[in-house]
Amino acid sequence: MTLLALNPDSLPPPRGYSHGMKGAGELVFVAGKIGSNREGRVVSPDFLSQFQRALENVLDVVWAAGGRPTDIARMVVYVTDKDEYMARTREIGEFWRSRMGRHYPAMALLEVKSLLDSEAKVEIEATAVL
Repeated sequence: MTLLALNPDSLPPPRGYSHGMKGAGELVFVAGKIGSNREGRVVSPDFLSQFQRALENVLDVVWAAGGRPTDIARMVVYVTDKDEYMARTREIGEFWRSRMGRHYPAMALLEVKSLLDSEAKVEIEATAVL
């Protein structure tokens, strides 16, 4: 299944996301994933390390369903400090492209007061279409 990015001219050009995605197939809903290892421990206090592990954890679920990173149609990223996220966007972008290529799903970024695991700084949930 190929997803089609929807970026109408009536909206500003997106950077690092798409305004919408269109596709048909089986849906895979990935629960919020934090930057934790197999034992359930947060990998590091470093924001970038947590982002990287959280995205890897999302991708692990998509792979387990038989999908690929390009099957992800939507993501929601929760961060506890948007300034910390903004300060690391270049590094996040480099890592993103190493794992996702130039595939940019419909996305939302939300700053939240805290996450369930008090050490977590980022949580990512996703929807894929296979």
